[in-house]
Amino acid sequence: MVRIIALALCFFLLISCAPATQQEPPQSAPKEEVMNGLQKKIYLAGGCFWGVEAYMQKLPGVIEATSGYANGHTEDPTYQDVVTGETGFAETVEVVYDSQIMTLPVLISHYFRVIEPSVLNRQGNDIGTQYRTGIYYTDPSEEEMLQKMLDLLQEDERDPVVVELLPLDNFYQAEDYHQEYLQKNPTGYCHINLSLADERFIPKYPYLLEDLEEKKQSLSEAQKHIGLEQGTEPPFTHPLWDAMDPGVYVDIVSAQPLFLSTDKYECGCGWASFHTAASPDVVIFKEDTSYGMIRTEVISALSELHLGHIFNDGPREHGGMRYCINGEVLRFVPYDAMDEEGYGYLKPFIVQEAP
Repeated sequence: MVRIIALALCFFLLISCAPATQQEPPQSAPKEEVMNGLQKKIYLAGGCFWGVEAYMQKLPGVIEATSGYANGHTEDPTYQDVVTGETGFAETVEVVYDSQIMTLPVLISHYFRVIEPSVLNRQGNDIGTQYRTGIYYTDPSEEEMLQKMLDLLQEDERDPVVVELLPLDNFYQAEDYHQEYLQKNPTGYCHINLSLADERFIPKYPYLLEDLEEKKQSLSEAQKHIGLEQGTEPPFTHPLWDAMDPGVYVDIVSAQPLFLSTDKYECGCGWASFHTAASPDVVIFKEDTSYGMIRTEVISALSELHLGHIFNDGPREHGGMRYCINGEVLRFVPYDAMDEEGYGYLKPFIVQEAP
């Protein structure tokens, strides 16, 4: 009798511990009971997941990055199964992020930085369908924006972009030894330059999602005069000329960050002065021979608004340049409002005075 009871108990435990068949929703679909409204998930395939995971973990606002296997046609795959290329799975990283600090368009821009988007089934030294590139979403409302991001990327690529954009069908967490692999093995293989995550990065695609020409038409007369007609506001008149609060200065049309308060300084000229742009890519320069002078005009790269001029009498310790910028074409976002307005990813690069 004791033996019968023991066998029955073993059978019960075997049944109760057996893995369930994978059904919708996906294994790692967002769990509302543990995620608040600001925490979101996206699944990114970009070649070997060691590097993608390590890069994502370094980004402001990323809460967790987990290596795994996504969108295959078998159940409970192992690494040995996936590397055969016969399971349909892609090495993928589940990224949990604070959508207020790191918005999805900015996060995807980071993803674009570290992949070769026009290379099919290969990233770095790794070849095979398991190393394809892909963006897998669980929220259908994100599809339109993600597709627009890919369309904008395609405009900059000579060859066809082959990044998959699909709903997440399934996701299985990879074996423990794959998790945080590069933290445990600092000299391990990585096809990504992880130092890119430490650089000040101002993406452009998030700020091209709206119609900029339409937004220009809603500018005030003063803004149109300066931004569209190369005008200049009188010195010492705009409140931003001597403002020194921490925050970010953004384009009034595109909303792309142009200057950080960290790079602003007082020079007494009557206009907002910066020794460095937020990124070399956010401004373009043009020779200006108006009014019988030879000057260099500063133009916002995305909106093509006239911002001001650049001179070579700036602080020598910062390169010697002075961006002399009209306040009318800037909008200042204070440090404490940067999260709320989607600029929290730049907070690590802004110096605040000690209280």
